[in-house]
Amino acid sequence: MLYRENGQFKTSYRADQQVFPIAQDRLAIWALIGVAVLLVPAMADEYLLRAIFIPFLILSLAAIGLNILVGYCGQISLGTGAFMAVGAYAAYNFFARVPGMPLIPALLLGGLCATVVGVFFGIPSLRIKGLYLAVATLAAQFFSDWAFLRIKWFTLDSASGSVSVSGLQVLGQPIETPLQKYLFCLAVVVVFAWGAKNLVRGHIGRAWMAMRDMDVAAAVIGIRPVHAKLSAFAVSSFIVGVAGALWGFVHLGSWEPAAFSIDRSFQLLFMVIIGGLGSIMGSFFGAAFIVVLPIFLNQALPALGGLFGFHVDTALVSHVEFMVFGALIVFFLIVEPHGLAKLWSTAKEKLRLWPFPH
Repeated sequence: MLYRENGQFKTSYRADQQVFPIAQDRLAIWALIGVAVLLVPAMADEYLLRAIFIPFLILSLAAIGLNILVGYCGQISLGTGAFMAVGAYAAYNFFARVPGMPLIPALLLGGLCATVVGVFFGIPSLRIKGLYLAVATLAAQFFSDWAFLRIKWFTLDSASGSVSVSGLQVLGQPIETPLQKYLFCLAVVVVFAWGAKNLVRGHIGRAWMAMRDMDVAAAVIGIRPVHAKLSAFAVSSFIVGVAGALWGFVHLGSWEPAAFSIDRSFQLLFMVIIGGLGSIMGSFFGAAFIVVLPIFLNQALPALGGLFGFHVDTALVSHVEFMVFGALIVFFLIVEPHGLAKLWSTAKEKLRLWPFPH
């Protein structure tokens, strides 16, 4: 009843092609943004902002970038952590070496550097696919781990590969407190999510999905595989690079190459699978799930152990976390391959037809 389209007439092509054609969806999105802008800063303390909301926003942005490549274009990648590292270290070099470099241009330039690297490692996708492409992108991960640890120029001659930034500001406003960092990340994620949503709905997004579904048929109808695949790598790497720069500059402040290890690549891949392949909203679902689950297990398992009279150490919690992630991956691949986003979409369809059977 509350989710019906009765009386919502479209009088133009533009109205029919809106990102959210149903009025209830538009109201829900605006309400969600309002809660994020007004309610969260008023109610969340510094711990929630640092441990949950800021990582959630940045990882959501990285998951959107990976979802464009894996979910929309069907090109598997295990080098997402490497592209995040390129974005972070490139932005750091622009920020540290260029006097007076503003924060936002540094982040965008870091994303452009990640784009160049992503396109370079995406060239093998023109000839190989599947497991072989995954191995090719995995090479980017090992190469970045070696380069940022051994080549001292990237880290301004830091012996350990560790770098740090401070004095962040945007348009003269400091970005220092957790609240300021949260609002800045929120603004960046909203802009990029809106842009990605419109991009996948356009002709380039349809070309990506055609390549994903059947590349031979896509080439027959005139879609250029070179352009489609490399553009997916470029856009994905740019978004992931900006997310990596945000992760280093805003969330960590000081980082080393281990912050963008292969574990980060697998974590983002888990987000996309659990949240939903080929869904911008699924990227947010997956990021929320992956960010909240470890915190929940860290709190719940020791409490459960104390209840039954046995000690639960940190190592056991970490092992259980990996076991739960693995079980969930298997569960979603078997039961619901399209992830949480598909469940959300199914629930909306049932609401649109309720009380009639579906």
